[in-house]
Amino acid sequence: MAHLNKSTYRVYYEDTDAAGVVYHANYLKFMERGRTDWLRVFKIKQSKLKIEYQIVFVVAKSEIFFRKPAKFDDEVVVTTKLVRLRGASVCFEQEITVSDVFVCNAINTVACVDMTTYLPKRIPRTVRRVFEGG
Repeated sequence: MAHLNKSTYRVYYEDTDAAGVVYHANYLKFMERGRTDWLRVFKIKQSKLKIEYQIVFVVAKSEIFFRKPAKFDDEVVVTTKLVRLRGASVCFEQEITVSDVFVCNAINTVACVDMTTYLPKRIPRTVRRVFEGG
């Protein structure tokens, strides 16, 4: 389960706070983009999951550790790696760097839920196979 993807994003002025550094909540936005791009690399489209399986993935838990700030106009690299797969959830380890300097990392657990009831729903077998590398 060592699926790994790296995505690069530019920090825009709107991503920063009054001090000129990336506002803390916006790191989670970069990580969300990283998970979406991770899915795309493995040919999984979230819009298709909604139509075919009536599921969506939602963040259930996020534990983030900050070390250094990213700043306006930096290119942040988000590394996304699947670390645990359960029946109705996926755990990702994500790291953000700027010029190979560690900025922050997080363990983000996303739950698979029914898009109508928002109750947990098992990850479909075809999607699980992709997550498992097969």
